[in-house]
Amino acid sequence: MTRILVAALLAAAALATPAAAQSSPDWITGFPREQMQVKAWPEGRKVAICFVLYVEVWGKGNGPNFRPDMADRKPDIVDESFRQYSIEWGVPRVGRLFKEQGAPLSIALNAQFPEQHPEVWKQFRALVPKAPIVAHGINNSTDQLPLDKGTDAQSAYVRRTLDMIQKSTGIRPTGWSSPSVYSNVETFPATAAEGIKYTLDGMDSDVLSRLVTPLGKLIMVPYPAVTVDMGHYLSRFKEPLDLERFWIDYISELAREAERDPGRPAAVVAIGIHPFVVGTPAGAASLRRVLDVVKTQKLVWITDVEAVVTAAGEKL
Repeated sequence: MTRILVAALLAAAALATPAAAQSSPDWITGFPREQMQVKAWPEGRKVAICFVLYVEVWGKGNGPNFRPDMADRKPDIVDESFRQYSIEWGVPRVGRLFKEQGAPLSIALNAQFPEQHPEVWKQFRALVPKAPIVAHGINNSTDQLPLDKGTDAQSAYVRRTLDMIQKSTGIRPTGWSSPSVYSNVETFPATAAEGIKYTLDGMDSDVLSRLVTPLGKLIMVPYPAVTVDMGHYLSRFKEPLDLERFWIDYISELAREAERDPGRPAAVVAIGIHPFVVGTPAGAASLRRVLDVVKTQKLVWITDVEAVVTAAGEKL
């Protein structure tokens, strides 16, 4: 599909949007975007928190480096071990933590993970069997969205991702998170065209919104960049203990705002977590303390991404 056709469909969609929807152009895509008026979550909660574990594969010679100064070594034992530890030990450890805590978890899954690490996936899935799966592309390094090839090519990539996940897990996801947090304007209609109902590619809000793309509507579940552990850990050199304090403060302040202003819309935050960080013993200890604190807050709902979308009245 050419950019001209996408633009024409966009214009038609904008004209067809009812005035009552109170939509405004999304600042990135230009598509109409409607804020969803959710007054409260179940049991009167005002802040929904979704922890999303990114279960990813990178491949030898690719991926995040714990010691960038060693990346040119052959073999690069330190960085390869950093990545391998997160897969074999970090992923199951996070699964055990959420099971022990009785807390909901969401899974952002690279399609190649269950194929390349079937035993780890089997062990992890048995720990969190009800966790919704969000499609996270093929892998996080060598097979990502074809951003320079148009909407049709991206739709085909999304379809291949969904097919692979369905084959290996028995579930066809209705949620999307672009691999390596790298998407463009065409990604939104491409995902909607393949039956995706909600996306974590929106990173600029505290509330749910609906993006009206030319090829279907998408629920934007807020995924703020500042709450993701990976960037803080690798780029800002923050330890899990720093993230523990940060997450508690972030969530507590949202709850405080809701308590001070009961009429404000219900908030939602999808917090991205990675086995490189919270899958270590120290990282798991910090995350455990976060869950212990947050569970005591009367206005906070610890949940998963699909529960949030359905609680807002959307069908998946």
